[in-house]
Amino acid sequence: MKILFPILIFLFFGIPLMGQQDFLAQQYYNDGDFDKAVVFYEKLVESNPRRLDFADQLVRCYQQLEQYDKAIAFLEGRIRSGTAHPTVYIDMGYTYDLMGIPDKREEAYQKAKDLLESNPDYGYVLGFKFQQYTLLDNALWAYKRSMELNPELDYNTQIARIYGEQGEVGKMYEAYMDLLSEREAIKPNVLRVLQSFVTSDPQNENNLLLRKTLLTRAQKDPNPLWNELLSWLFIEQGQLSSALGQEKAIYRRSEGGNLDRIISLGRLAEDRSDLEAARDAFEFIESESGDPLTQLNAKLHLIDISLLEDDSPNLDRTRRAYESLLEQYGYDAASIQLQISYANFLAFRMDQADEAIEILKKSLEQPLSEYTEGYVKLNLGDILVYTRRFNEALILFTQVQKGLKNDVMAQQARFKVAQTSFYKGDFDWALTQLKVLRNSTSQLIANDAMQLSLIISDNSIEDSTQTALRKYARADLLSYQKKQPEALEVLEELLISHKGERIEDEALLMQGKLLEETNDFSGARLSYLKITEFFGTDILADDAHFALAELYRIKLDEPEKAMEHYREIIFRFQDSYYFPQARKEFRILRGDPVN
Repeated sequence: MKILFPILIFLFFGIPLMGQQDFLAQQYYNDGDFDKAVVFYEKLVESNPRRLDFADQLVRCYQQLEQYDKAIAFLEGRIRSGTAHPTVYIDMGYTYDLMGIPDKREEAYQKAKDLLESNPDYGYVLGFKFQQYTLLDNALWAYKRSMELNPELDYNTQIARIYGEQGEVGKMYEAYMDLLSEREAIKPNVLRVLQSFVTSDPQNENNLLLRKTLLTRAQKDPNPLWNELLSWLFIEQGQLSSALGQEKAIYRRSEGGNLDRIISLGRLAEDRSDLEAARDAFEFIESESGDPLTQLNAKLHLIDISLLEDDSPNLDRTRRAYESLLEQYGYDAASIQLQISYANFLAFRMDQADEAIEILKKSLEQPLSEYTEGYVKLNLGDILVYTRRFNEALILFTQVQKGLKNDVMAQQARFKVAQTSFYKGDFDWALTQLKVLRNSTSQLIANDAMQLSLIISDNSIEDSTQTALRKYARADLLSYQKKQPEALEVLEELLISHKGERIEDEALLMQGKLLEETNDFSGARLSYLKITEFFGTDILADDAHFALAELYRIKLDEPEKAMEHYREIIFRFQDSYYFPQARKEFRILRGDPVN
């Protein structure tokens, strides 16, 4: 018991004390306060002579304090004691380098290299230590020599990284390609590295070098991996048609004919408004797929693309295309997406909501899964809102909300309940629903909920009759109904009658978005600029800056002005929902590599 008691005392007090010293030492070191850090590390090394991390940090403290003699004496002592790690010679050589004694520096480095010659397993620790001191040529030698001595060792990842650090981008690409040839499973990791070297500019030197590297590999080796990497590069460069060419080559070489990659690329092209590439992708899918459902989805995408390609599309021809598909596929659970797509087209493009409602009510009579039924009800509810049949829509949204609890679709339904209540003028109930949605798992829903709740609460304080808020809600509903001229008329009257009130910046933001939809980009710019000038510190300032940035970048082709507004978000609105996208677009416009 007499022996056990001191041990217990050490366990309870000694270990926490050492942990505290370690923490303080590291903290002082990180803060650059090496005079204080060295005191702690000397104690830690004395009490823990076999802890290499403490010894390494002590040497670094001596080096930072230019106490080179102490560093050399400490390292020589480690060698004499027999507790020295092979890296001690690199520490010693680097210290001699700091002292300006090149002969002793090379002598010490050579001793480390001699140890590797006798034991190639030292390759990693010696290479890593050389890297820490940015002695990259020596690090390369260590990794390569150890692999020569023991072919079972693999330090190709480290070698590739060093080439990148040295700016030897071509050699780095080749090293990573060699790695992928052996271990294709690491492709996601390699792509993350490559992404930091390429830009969206196809003429960028690094981009051209990677393209040449991949084309050379593809010519020598029929492995589809090179086509996949070329496709990835073309997507990074925004050359979706070129990427599609690679994806088609991959598809033709693959067994089983999986079209998933081309489907994803087609959707990406559609999202990016590259309609030529999107059409090419979905036409290929339609012709190649043997699955009726895949073919149907491709045809629906082609209809959507045709509506986007023409400023004044022939709606009667589109309607006939839908009716032809319904004759081919019929009304059943397998064609539910066709039914929904056609109903939305009738309601929102042809203003024939009654017929659209009948189609979706007929759809609900089919045997559907709970999730599919919920999806149909959400779309039916949207059309009912379009026709101002608010109570019927609210019933459907509430059914989805209760039937699919804890699902994102339930959260979407709750937001639609709030939005419909807002259109209806029941602001209190809308606010109740929105408060729940602020913690939604979907960031987009949470952001939309936050904005709508702020509009209601902010504009209910000074105006107990909520007159301005009701006008705003009416304009919002008209916008939802695709009645932009009527919505703009209501907003113009609101801005005149309620000038200087809280609602003004919200009205200006909606006005700007509606003017964009009608291609009045000059008017939209003026609306957004009014927000940044007169409401620059209010809740919608970041929305206005982002809208301006996107307008300048996409519609007006004024990248410098776009950068100004992205920069405003980056430096003034770090907690903004738009911050990640603003930072990404700013870096792309500036020509930076984007991770």
